[in-house]
Amino acid sequence: MAPRLQLEKAAWRWAETVRPEEVSQEHIETAYRIWLEPCIRGVCRRNCKGNPNCLVGIGEHIWLGEIDENSFHNIDDPNCERRKKNSFVGLTNLGATCYVNTFLQVWFLNLELRQALYLCPSTCKDYMMEDGIQEEKDYEPQTICEHLQYLFALLQNSNRRYIDPSGFVKALGLDTGQQQDAQEFSKLFMSLLEDTLSKQKNPDVRNIVQQQFCGEYAYVTVCNQCGRESKLLSKFYELELNIQGHKQLTDCISEFLKEEKLEGDNRYFCENCQSKQNATRKIRLLSLPCTLNLQLMRFVFDRQTGHKKKLNTYIGFSEILDMEPYVEHKEPSKSQTRKPKCGKGTHCSRNAYMLVYRLQTQEKPTTAIQVPAFLQELVDRDNSKFEEWCIEMAEMRKQSVDKGKAKHEEVKELYQRLPAGAEPYEFVSLEWLQKWLDESTPTKPIDNHACLCSHDKLHPDKISIMKRISEYAADIFYSRYGGGPRLTVKALCKECVVERCRVLRLKSQLNEDYKTVNNLLKATVKGSDGFWVGKSSLRSWRQLALEQLDEQDGDVDQSNGKMNGNTLNKDESKEERKEEEEELNFNEDILCPHGELCISENERRLVSKEAWSKLQQYFPKAPEFPSYRECCSQCKILEREGEENEALHKMIANEQKTSLPNLFQDKNRPCLSNWPEETDVLYIVSQFFVEEWRKFVRKPTRCSPVSSVGNSALLCPHGGLMFTFASMTKEDSKLIALIWPSEWQMIQKLFVVDHVIKITRTEVGDANPSETQYISEPKLCPECREGLLCQQQRDLREYTQATIYVHKVVDNKKVMKDSAPELNVSSSETEEDKEEAKPDGEKDPDFNQSNGGTKRQKISHQNYIAYQKQVIRRSMRHRKVRGEKALLVSANQTLKELKIQIMHAFSVAPFDQNLSIDGKILSDDCATLGTLGVIPESVILLKADEPIADYAAMDDVMQVCMPEEGFKGTGLLGH
Repeated sequence: MAPRLQLEKAAWRWAETVRPEEVSQEHIETAYRIWLEPCIRGVCRRNCKGNPNCLVGIGEHIWLGEIDENSFHNIDDPNCERRKKNSFVGLTNLGATCYVNTFLQVWFLNLELRQALYLCPSTCKDYMMEDGIQEEKDYEPQTICEHLQYLFALLQNSNRRYIDPSGFVKALGLDTGQQQDAQEFSKLFMSLLEDTLSKQKNPDVRNIVQQQFCGEYAYVTVCNQCGRESKLLSKFYELELNIQGHKQLTDCISEFLKEEKLEGDNRYFCENCQSKQNATRKIRLLSLPCTLNLQLMRFVFDRQTGHKKKLNTYIGFSEILDMEPYVEHKEPSKSQTRKPKCGKGTHCSRNAYMLVYRLQTQEKPTTAIQVPAFLQELVDRDNSKFEEWCIEMAEMRKQSVDKGKAKHEEVKELYQRLPAGAEPYEFVSLEWLQKWLDESTPTKPIDNHACLCSHDKLHPDKISIMKRISEYAADIFYSRYGGGPRLTVKALCKECVVERCRVLRLKSQLNEDYKTVNNLLKATVKGSDGFWVGKSSLRSWRQLALEQLDEQDGDVDQSNGKMNGNTLNKDESKEERKEEEEELNFNEDILCPHGELCISENERRLVSKEAWSKLQQYFPKAPEFPSYRECCSQCKILEREGEENEALHKMIANEQKTSLPNLFQDKNRPCLSNWPEETDVLYIVSQFFVEEWRKFVRKPTRCSPVSSVGNSALLCPHGGLMFTFASMTKEDSKLIALIWPSEWQMIQKLFVVDHVIKITRTEVGDANPSETQYISEPKLCPECREGLLCQQQRDLREYTQATIYVHKVVDNKKVMKDSAPELNVSSSETEEDKEEAKPDGEKDPDFNQSNGGTKRQKISHQNYIAYQKQVIRRSMRHRKVRGEKALLVSANQTLKELKIQIMHAFSVAPFDQNLSIDGKILSDDCATLGTLGVIPESVILLKADEPIADYAAMDDVMQVCMPEEGFKGTGLLGH
């Protein structure tokens, strides 16, 4: 047993022998003294559990001794955000925009491109005044060129360590959360930039993209017969190099330029020979750009899956690339015959997807590029904001340090005076002391209300979460922080101690009283001296008494086993538990709904006066019923009426069951699809009526009698029938019941029929055999029938939270649920498929699930809709087969969102999913499920693609999800 618990027991031991009225001041102080007297600061080496005298381990350790000033704040040094001398400026990654930031840095380091962009005219002058930029207006670039100008100016002269490119990304309309193809981005943006600059008057600006990035090569075809060359000149902005099967960059370039033989069926038609001849074809580099972009084709197209795959092949490349051997000049040179040299600084990467090389020249480096005045003023303005921010952060750090130093001095001064010793003392909340010592939170006024009892004094059970401090320290605390109420020695509550004494005495006496009551219950009660007690209460009275005493004894949570600095975990209150469980108090189990003695003698027992007296000590508010008390008169009347009604219901049910035996047992029922020969007329009632009637006949004492046949639910507001003859033989057959003429006569006698509905078979025409026609009375209402069908179709496409099933197909095997469903039913099938009809008022979850959402009902078939909600009672749930999983979907969610759900359910990535429904391929990721024809209870087939094979003994192939739409909808294509 924990030391604190031992002390607590010792503190309350006197309560077993002292009567509540005999409690003295000494007893009160003893009851509150549950701490170790010798434990004072300096003797205790660790925090004591629930000890109000112990002031160790409450958070003071962070203030004792020398303290680093950095511990007084959590603000980073703003100078860490400052750009270091002779260093570059970085760009913030906005999520998945690393490919954008990479190219921005590459283009920024192209001095010629940067200089040309600085020469572009800008609308920034609209924000300029004679004395500079308008302070109240923020500059917003209007074009792509202006965005690049501003970004390049910041990258060049900003004082920040990194800048935010969100304006540029937003202008392009890029999704910051979606990873894109960097090579595709480079091509599209260069095309966009070239088109934008083509409108500039300055030729140095207009032609900068071609001058820096454009090279020329020719597709050369040489006839082997006559030696004639055929050339097709073409410009390029990058060279796309295949890396499959290669380890070095030079090998990739050599393959790109290697000769291809045109032979056999692939022979070349030579215009000189005027016939097909064997030939060779190759790419001949004619000129290289100043900036050579080499794109490494890490993504290959897999024809089997229709998606791209990423190659993680290692490629080696050098810092200096000798391209002289690859370029064919107009006067041939010896350099064409030699092999390329490997420059110094060789690197190797399995992730690099683009290499950028700059042309080396013998010219001296150009002078530093100057930022135009209007851009520099914008940069200066941003730098001023940054400096203001740095000053503000530094001031906040300084204020935090000053507050920390002042708090340090305060704690050092007061913590030494906290122990009370023999001097006058007060109690302060441990929680408040911890917050006072917590540097991260400002100190609030002292609040001791949580430690008070119902008499507004210090609760005995709260003493363990209080600390006893000196009156001197308490005066300083209250003068500086305020609050209250102040809890001195006079705040000890006598009333709570007296009540605790009473409860403890009852607990101590409970075991003896339990034995006494058991003995008294063995005796037979004679005469009228007994009292009625519920049998359930008698079985559990001891437990009820203990719980009741515990509630009185422990209205608040104890801190047993807790140490200083630990927060108290408050469990759910017993009052809330009682409300949830709706538990009955003692002897309330024999109360009738009217608050009187229940009429059932099986639920109660007569006990002696002595036994009741003992029980009443623990349950003084329990209902008391002497043996002479009469039972509830209202319940007696209701019981008699109930018995009469039950007898009447049994009689009615037996009469109706005898009159309609075939309808009750569902034997020899007529069928429209196979019309019986013995009659030409059949009557129709709703299946709902039949099911409700059968429920009553089976259990007449539990269900009310069915008094009427409500056929109006089968009719529209115009009185027309809502079903065709064909639909009643198929999909609507579950909603109606066919009645023989003899049964109909009996139904009219037993029930009130609002509308008669019948089908008549007639023979028409002179042909042999004659044509058979089926006529309904009343006739079909075409308008309402059409409206009903339209509404049903809308409901199927406007559902929310409906269930569909996804079946994963393995090795192209088809689902066999139609041919042999009994072999495919999942072992986890629920019992809901076999449920009986639910009583009125309850909602069928399957019906709601498949017809969710707001219905736009037409007045022409409202009655039928209401009826449909009643008659569809049994679960129409699809029977799951092995390999299927159920998903909750809505009609307005996209196919792409469904693929994500499938990915979590089957661990198949969206780009590897091939989905189909009823033989139709589902491929439009942006389309909604409603438009794709996915309705509740649909079964979607899933076939997963397998990874491609490793053909060239290369490194492992990693699957990636390439965006199907790429940059569709962005500014890169919008121009």
